[in-house]
Amino acid sequence: MKTMTATEVSRNFASVLDRAEHGETIVITRGGRRLATLSPTTTGNGGALMDFLAAHPVDEDFEADVTSARDSVGDEMSATWPDD
Repeated sequence: MKTMTATEVSRNFASVLDRAEHGETIVITRGGRRLATLSPTTTGNGGALMDFLAAHPVDEDFEADVTSARDSVGDEMSATWPDD
């Protein structure tokens, strides 16, 4: 992990982005304090999420559970909120 000052990063921004693109993480400091971390991002188009959702179907009773929970607190909550 590389540490650079904010000034160094601003003067060499394209180079810093190239380093991150190639897998390096850069800690950016200002006044000797850690300010930020620049690191490579994950790549993907949502395919892994779609595969996960396909492999784990939604519980058929989920909507009913949420509705029931909402209804059970609905009257209590509305009684405590002002009618502005």
